[in-house]
Amino acid sequence: MKWYSKPVKSAVEGNTLKMTVDPGTDYWQVTHYGFKRDNGPFYYTEQAGNFEASVKITGAYQELFHQAGLMVRIDNKNWIKTGIEYVDGVQNVSAVVTREVSDWSVVPRHDSPKSVWLKLLRKGDYVEIKYSFDGVKYDMLRLAYFPPNVKAMIGMVAAAPGKQHFDVTFEDFKVQEVK
Repeated sequence: MKWYSKPVKSAVEGNTLKMTVDPGTDYWQVTHYGFKRDNGPFYYTEQAGNFEASVKITGAYQELFHQAGLMVRIDNKNWIKTGIEYVDGVQNVSAVVTREVSDWSVVPRHDSPKSVWLKLLRKGDYVEIKYSFDGVKYDMLRLAYFPPNVKAMIGMVAAAPGKQHFDVTFEDFKVQEVK
């Protein structure tokens, strides 16, 4: 595992990664806001071919756009991030797909679940994202194009675009090859 934009405070213990996400961090390219950000903490491995990544995430979201989840990335113009994103006091299951410019889709959760489990399947030329609130029953969030036949970074990502830090815990991150 390697860091891209390592946070000031993080610890890996067994299958758990804890970090305090630094303010002023985000991943976004142009659309709607007009700015480019590529500096959130991202703890990743590299993987070629077809694979499924999974993780459990528990965050102390407090400020607008606090976020934590999974990211699959080729470079700063080709990536997908998914997870929880905090907007207007509500946790949203979120996905951002970037191919030169970013788009954003959300499913608001008014019950603010303690944790979310994510699965990201990369197969051929697509990525399928699923989420769960119990680690058993998963619902599909998004199916998106992703360039095939190129090694990608896959790992845990977080961001705090505003002025406040926040704490997040990732558990049981796994990447498995699939046929």
